[in-house]
Amino acid sequence: MNQQPDISIITINYNGLEETCQLIESLQQYPQDCSYEFIVVDNGSIQNEALLLQKKYPEVHVIRSEQNVGFSGGNNLGIQTAKGKGIFLLNNDTLVTANDLKYLYERLYSSPVIGAVSPKIKFAFPPQHIQFAGFTPLSKYTLRNRTIGYNETDEGQFDIPQETSYLHGAAMMVKREVVEQVGRMPEIYFLYYEEMDWCTQMSKQGYQLWYDPRCTIFHKESRSTGKDSPLKTYYLTRNRLLYAWRNRQGRTRYISILYQLLMANPKNITMHLLHGRLLQAKAIFDGSRDFFLLKHKRENI
Repeated sequence: MNQQPDISIITINYNGLEETCQLIESLQQYPQDCSYEFIVVDNGSIQNEALLLQKKYPEVHVIRSEQNVGFSGGNNLGIQTAKGKGIFLLNNDTLVTANDLKYLYERLYSSPVIGAVSPKIKFAFPPQHIQFAGFTPLSKYTLRNRTIGYNETDEGQFDIPQETSYLHGAAMMVKREVVEQVGRMPEIYFLYYEEMDWCTQMSKQGYQLWYDPRCTIFHKESRSTGKDSPLKTYYLTRNRLLYAWRNRQGRTRYISILYQLLMANPKNITMHLLHGRLLQAKAIFDGSRDFFLLKHKRENI
């Protein structure tokens, strides 16, 4: 039977076999009222974890990439083979704990102007505070915004579905036709800011982004890059500049970039140096420098 599934769930595995298994088994524990396929992209894991996953879960479609092609590249490999109407990008360090994916799918196809939707995301570990209940818009020059509900106790205060400025990369469902129109996730970022850029492209083409708390995903937080590691700092620094270059126009673009280069980054470097965090300071310097060395900054590659 080759009927098109409602949802293609795509998750990236990078040296995270145990967590990927826990995600798959959480879905098995909570059967969904919508049809779905599950795609795992083994994104350059040191050990070929694709073989282990395929043997343990023969119903899962596993793709092996010998190289780590980044968050966007890994998701795009999954998107290439996905057959579902809704493309659900889901971090492997998340858990499904209810039969509620149908609500995301329902929201997604409730209107032709809705392009993508994210669920409520809560931290998986006690006290399970809210991690995401929507995003505020980015400020014009400084590229700052706020995660709605972050670290708040969930008392139902964010239980009304609503439009949001951006979606959360840990769990976002996109219409297949939107991917076909807007294009796949930009791979130039490699790590961080790619989903924000993608959301911006959807918004520019007239699509709405929604938050729907009827579905809740529990997130264990990423362990692949380490919390506040130099690697994370490097990509956040470089890609914040890249986002400004690609998504701000005219004078605003240059003011935004100069703000990062002349104010925000020097301030952060100084703070790290004062606290003896030399690798963090170097990561900011390297990220700023490598922004200028990046080629094809404007292309959707």
